[in-house]
Amino acid sequence: MSLVSLKNVSVTMGSQAALNNVSISIEPGEITTIVGPNGSGKTTLLRLVIGALAANSGEVIRAPGLNIGYVPQALKIDATLPMTVTRFLSLPKRHTPEDTSAALARAGAGHIAERQIMALSGGQFQRVLLARALLDQPQLLILDEPTTGLDQPGAAAFYHQIEEVRRSLGCAVLMVSHDLHVVMSASDKVICLNGHVCCHGTPEVVASAPEYRELFGTGTQGTLALYKHDHRHAHSHENCDHEHDLEAHNV
Repeated sequence: MSLVSLKNVSVTMGSQAALNNVSISIEPGEITTIVGPNGSGKTTLLRLVIGALAANSGEVIRAPGLNIGYVPQALKIDATLPMTVTRFLSLPKRHTPEDTSAALARAGAGHIAERQIMALSGGQFQRVLLARALLDQPQLLILDEPTTGLDQPGAAAFYHQIEEVRRSLGCAVLMVSHDLHVVMSASDKVICLNGHVCCHGTPEVVASAPEYRELFGTGTQGTLALYKHDHRHAHSHENCDHEHDLEAHNV
C-alpha cells in the first residue's frame, strides 16, 4: 500500500493555477525527489502531502496512522537565545535521552549534542533539524530544499546521510531540491514538476526525457554515470507524460 497517493489533484492560489491534475504516489522505503523551476508548485505539493493545504479538486489519500517527519528549508532562531542542541530537541515535547541520542546519531550529529545552537555551522544545524524530524521514527521523511546555503561537498554529505537514514530506519523520503547533480544520483524516483507532472521515473529515465532536458539541459547525464546509485527500491515501470505544456505557474 502506498504511504500517500495524489489522484488528479489541482490547486488554485487566487486566480493562479499552482498544480493541475497531478497524480503521484509515495511508496514505502523509496527516496523520491521533486525537481522543477521556481514557481512550479513543489512546495505546494509538499504542503498537500503533509496535510497543511487542501486541494481544490482531486483526492489525497494517506495510509492510516501515517507518521511524517519534516525538515524545513530554513528555521530562524533568536541569536541571543542560549540553547544546546539537546535542549532544542526537547521542544515542544520532551523525549527520552535514548531517543534523542539515537536521532542525533542517525542524523550524523551525535558529537554536537551539547553545543550551543547558535555556534553550529549551516551543515550542522541542518543535521540537527534532520534529527528533530527523526525523533518519532517517521514512516515518511519530508525535506524542503534542505541543503539551501550549503556548499557542494556539504550538500553531497547531507544527501548521503539521508540514504543512511533510509537504510537504518526503513522510512520513505520525499524531498524538494535544486541540487540536480547530487539529487539525481541519490534518488530512487524523480518527479519533474512544472505545474503538472512533466515526467517521472528513475533518474536515468527522467534525465533522458525531452521535458526534463527542455527545463534543465543535458548536463546531468555525466553526473549520473559518475554517481551511479543502486535503485533496488525503484519501480520497474516508469513513464513520462510527453505533453509540452510547460508554461510557468507561480506558487
